[in-house]
Amino acid sequence: MSPHLQPTGTASHPKAGQPMSGAEIIVQVLADEGVDVIFGYSGGAILPTYDAVFVHNKDPKRSPMPLIVPANEQGAGFMAAGYARASGRVGVCIVTSGPGATNTITPVRDSMADSVPMVVICGQVPTGAIGTDAFQEAPVSALMGSVAKHVFLVTDPARLEATVRTAFEIARTGRPGPVVIDVPKDVQNWTGPFAGEGVLPLPGYRTRLRQLAARRLADADLAAFYAMLGQAERPLIYAGGGVIHGEAAAELRAFAGALGIPVVTTLMGIGAVDTTAAQSMRMLGMHGAAFANYAVDDCDFLVAVGARFDDRVAGDPQRFARKARHIAHIDIDASEINKVKRVDWSHVGEMREALSRLAAYAKTTGFARDWSPWHAHCAELKRTYAMNYDRDSALIQPYYVIEEINRLTNGEAIIATGVGQHQMWAAQYFDFREPRLWLTSGSMGTMGFGLPAAIGAQFANPKRLVIDIDGDASIRMNLGDLETVTTYDLPVKVVVLNNFGDGMVKQWQKLFFKGRLSASDKSLHKKDFVKAAQADGFPWVQRLERKEDVARVIADFVAFKGPAFLEVLIDPDAGVYPMVGPGQAYEDMITGDFIPSRSKVATRPPGASEMF
Repeated sequence: MSPHLQPTGTASHPKAGQPMSGAEIIVQVLADEGVDVIFGYSGGAILPTYDAVFVHNKDPKRSPMPLIVPANEQGAGFMAAGYARASGRVGVCIVTSGPGATNTITPVRDSMADSVPMVVICGQVPTGAIGTDAFQEAPVSALMGSVAKHVFLVTDPARLEATVRTAFEIARTGRPGPVVIDVPKDVQNWTGPFAGEGVLPLPGYRTRLRQLAARRLADADLAAFYAMLGQAERPLIYAGGGVIHGEAAAELRAFAGALGIPVVTTLMGIGAVDTTAAQSMRMLGMHGAAFANYAVDDCDFLVAVGARFDDRVAGDPQRFARKARHIAHIDIDASEINKVKRVDWSHVGEMREALSRLAAYAKTTGFARDWSPWHAHCAELKRTYAMNYDRDSALIQPYYVIEEINRLTNGEAIIATGVGQHQMWAAQYFDFREPRLWLTSGSMGTMGFGLPAAIGAQFANPKRLVIDIDGDASIRMNLGDLETVTTYDLPVKVVVLNNFGDGMVKQWQKLFFKGRLSASDKSLHKKDFVKAAQADGFPWVQRLERKEDVARVIADFVAFKGPAFLEVLIDPDAGVYPMVGPGQAYEDMITGDFIPSRSKVATRPPGASEMF
């Protein structure tokens, strides 16, 4: 074995010692990693690997890895991400060099921002041609290095096998993320012995992982936490996407349930607790429920779990959780502690272990508090400041459409979204009884995410109902993947809430730019979504235009067994409320005309340094 490699410690591989091409080695490692589907688009520099996938899938003795071909490489990346988000397993995307690689930059950055495990394998021009501006050459390492968790350029064929295996290790461990492997064509064509074991030496990374795994909450840490909790009259858990990625939803539910602490979640933490449970205060933040945001304002002890106090949640960090006497923070990433908001107690380590230790300590010590007045207060907040809209309008309201779908799916469907108003309406009005049912682009806010992510999720969960809730502007970004749905006969359901434009941008323009709809009004566009879906082979396609037809049509749509496409012409002036302006606190929250507010708030334009 090369001195640059180290064994995995596994039993001898049945194919160890067999001669294989680099491409065959890539495919064999994918099979060994349990990959059951690949998303990608072919091209010259990746042809050897695509041929190896073809041969693998034709061998009846091997478990197949279907190769799913989208409309473009961005769709492939988002499909792999949707697969990973819905399953918790590493998604795999294989693309060619040059534009194939550059088209995957957005899904790679999107996955990095939302901590999604993915391995992207890019073809590259032959080693000797790198740096010559050869046909379809792109500097993948330079481009991806700033947006991925890690990037490998394989120039030594003897290290290819270990590199691929190591990429999976990095993608799934610690704080998950995307790993990119750039493989020159001559490395794919090289032939050498398959070792069947071995990973690259990563002493620093693996040391940190071992340290994380070894970190346990000491009795002194637990006593300090419970000393603060014992003083609290209004404790609240603020749960983020780290709970989902850390597979810690069960432990969070057990901890919160045993102690009787209400829970708010971020956009990425939706599903960490059952949204129908009494303890759930649903989503907080810029477009969170008013009652969730008021609960944050009212709490006196905030426990942040797998959350990062980002600007969509803590627009004004100084005034976030302003009445909290103490704040605790648990995360796997030390860089998140005190990054935005100073905390009084913190623990860096694996989420499941930390939550289990906290729950066990309470049981062992007999810790118990009567927080019934706080529970009553939270229940009253939910009643008084409940989500609401104009239910008497003659126009179809998007909230009503989602409520009807939710009534039929009962919080058990996988919901993917694009980005914009429809994304926030879905987060606000859908129920989610389990984790990994909610798939959306959070930190990057990438339009066009919803449809390919739904396709990836359907491959990850073939028996689940998967619905893409999209907007007319967002779905245009990857509209070509309607054909991908029907090509593979996937029972994906697609809803387009059509308000003839970039709805969220229009809402901001109406609020902050005196109604000047610069580049956001698409009412003169001639796209016929129904004809587009029919042309792409959807067997069930309808346009919904009358409010009185909503319940009947949606029932038919959800019940249909195959691919279904529904366009709904919604009230073009429907807005997303509540809304907390950029850089503002929850006391500045705008609740609209149908949700009560604690105080009358004047709309203030964002400052020059404040974000969209």
